[in-house]
Amino acid sequence: MKKALFVGATVVGAILVARRLGKSGGFTVERMLERMPDDSPPKWMFTNVATIRRNTELILDQLKEERGVQTSAA
Repeated sequence: MKKALFVGATVVGAILVARRLGKSGGFTVERMLERMPDDSPPKWMFTNVATIRRNTELILDQLKEERGVQTSAA
């Protein structure tokens, strides 16, 4: 009996939360990031994914070149 009451209360609570989020437009990552300051690391990472990828590719290219030079010199 207690288990059924607990499950029922949980379902009702989930429905109420879903309705509230539906009325307010719900939770979105974009809205959360808009509220963050411009120098916030999560916001910087989210908005600069292309820059991070370019930098990563440059670093990997440089590492490949260094390894190529080291293996041919040995």
